[in-house]
Amino acid sequence: MSGIVVHLPQGSGSQLSGGSRDADGEPCGDAVTLRLGPGEVARFGRGSATTPVELRLVDEAISRLAGEIRVTDDHWQLSNHSATQSYLVENPEGAGEYLRVPPRRAGAPIPFEFSRVVLPTRGGNTVAFQVFAPDHVYLDADGVGGPWEGRTVTAYSLDETATYFLVLVALCEPRLRDESPVAVPTTPQIVERLRGHAACARLTARAVSSHIDYLAEEKMRIAVPAGGEPGREARRNGKREAVVGLALRFGLVREEHLALLPPRPGAGAGGSA
Repeated sequence: MSGIVVHLPQGSGSQLSGGSRDADGEPCGDAVTLRLGPGEVARFGRGSATTPVELRLVDEAISRLAGEIRVTDDHWQLSNHSATQSYLVENPEGAGEYLRVPPRRAGAPIPFEFSRVVLPTRGGNTVAFQVFAPDHVYLDADGVGGPWEGRTVTAYSLDETATYFLVLVALCEPRLRDESPVAVPTTPQIVERLRGHAACARLTARAVSSHIDYLAEEKMRIAVPAGGEPGREARRNGKREAVVGLALRFGLVREEHLALLPPRPGAGAGGSA
C-alpha cells in the first residue's frame, strides 16, 4: 500500500506545523498536504512548544493534542484524545454517510477511501481536513475463497462512483470522443466541465488538482519524467498527460464512462454533441 494523503484546504483555519505565519506570529492557514506511509503516525491539534503536532489546527476550542492518525497496510485509524468532544469522519461521496468517533476512542478504523475529518469549534463553526486513504484492494473473482497467496489483486483499484473518477473521465473525454489533436483539459476546464454534475457543483480548481495528484501518485503510481528543470505548469501538464495516457492504454476509462459526465453545452439529450 502507498499510504495516505492529508489535505487542508486554503482558509480552513489550519496548517502543518512549521508552516508560514503572519506578522503577529500566528499561523496563516495556507493549503497544505501531508503524506504518511504504512506504520506512520501524525498527531493533530493546536500544539505548543511542549506538545508538538504534525498537523496544526488553529482554534482555541481544539485541544493542544486533539488526536492522531495512524496508517496501516490497507486502511487508517483515527484516535480522539479529547475528553469531551466527538469528531466526525464524513464520506463526501457517500450521500451523507459518516462515522462519529467519541471522546477518548483509540484506533477507530476508517473504511472510506476519501474522508473529511471534522472537528467542532466555537460559534458553531468547524475545522476540517481531507484524507485520501490507501488503495483499496479488490480480489480476482476467480480467487475468492482460496488462500491469500494464491489470489490476484487489481493493479489499478479505481472506484467508479468517486469524484476522482469523474475527474479522470473528464480528462479523457476529448480523446475518447476522437478529438485527439485537442490538448488534455486544464484544471479550470475540468471544473467547468463538471459544474453541471450534482456531486461537483462546488468543486474547486484546488480540489481538482488534489484529485489529479491522488490519481497520478497514489492510484496509478506515475512518476512524471523530470526533463531537466520543468516549471510548475509543465509538470502539471505532464502529470495530466501521463494519467490520461495510462487510463486509455489500459482501458481504465472507456467510451461508456462518458455517460457519467453531465451533458456538454449545446448537446442533445444524449450529451454526445
